[in-house]
Amino acid sequence: MKNRLKEIRAIRGISQEELADILGVSRQTISSLENGRYNPSILLAFRIARYFGMAIEDIFIYEEEDDDGR
Repeated sequence: MKNRLKEIRAIRGISQEELADILGVSRQTISSLENGRYNPSILLAFRIARYFGMAIEDIFIYEEEDDDGR
């Protein structure tokens, strides 16, 4: 899953640390989300979307896998 979290956060002028504090997660979680190493729980995705006043789909882009798992 790709996401626009880093881009949106930068546009709003919010640091990873600030966003992490607001959401009640670690800065490492925000970094991992932005780098695509971690997919958020549905609850965290909703909290992120609500904070930015956006739809989840505007932040997180789901890409279906091919039949062979890619």
